Amino acid sequence: MTRVAIVTGGTRGIGEAISLALKELGYTVAANYGGNDAKAQAFTDATGIPSYKWDVGDYEATLAGCAKVAEDLGPVDVVVNNAGITRDGVLQRMSFEDWNEVMRINLGGCFNMAKATFPGMRERGWGRIVNIGSINGQAGQYGQVNYAAAKSGIHGFTKALAQEGAKYGVTVNAIAPGYIDTEMVAAVPAPVLEKIVAKIPVGRLGHAEEIARGVAFLCSEEAGFVTGSTMSINGGQHMY
Repeated sequence: MTRVAIVTGGTRGIGEAISLALKELGYTVAANYGGNDAKAQAFTDATGIPSYKWDVGDYEATLAGCAKVAEDLGPVDVVVNNAGITRDGVLQRMSFEDWNEVMRINLGGCFNMAKATFPGMRERGWGRIVNIGSINGQAGQYGQVNYAAAKSGIHGFTKALAQEGAKYGVTVNAIAPGYIDTEMVAAVPAPVLEKIVAKIPVGRLGHAEEIARGVAFLCSEEAGFVTGSTMSINGGQHMY
């Protein structure tokens, strides 16, 4: 049986690597995206993975988007909640909109996707949800009270939903990436990035494919006894 997977934010960066990794393992993958039509089309043309546009922070749009994927590809067995944005700034300068948008998309998106797909997984007796958290949700980060709060919330959300899904064969786990060589990190000023890399024991940024391999394991049949866990993939930058 071919499993159907949705990867949110699945056409770029870490999400693209996850979409490709799951496809290579035989999953039927749908890649969600929020805004960049040209990038999404280029991704679909290059990979053959269909892309579906909706805002994961919009509850009704998420229900409709997941229903469309199920109609096109079959019942959704795997969800990777990867979509996320940043609106960085110290609290003094952070607007309510900057706070609210990050919470709405980064954390609210996990709730919306689970509401759309968890009941079906539970009924069928099998499912995998993997939520992409962050090292900055574990350790905090200056100028990111919104992002750190949302990502920390993802780790709590993961543990709670894991308890609901366990007896139904639905596992819920999280991955907390460190600093990965994506467009988001490339936007960090070079002097700041040098200081960040200096604090990573392995001495380099991570690669998106390294996160994707962790996701692929957690989505597999073999990971059925792993639930409620957070896998930190950060080069040793934060350990606890």
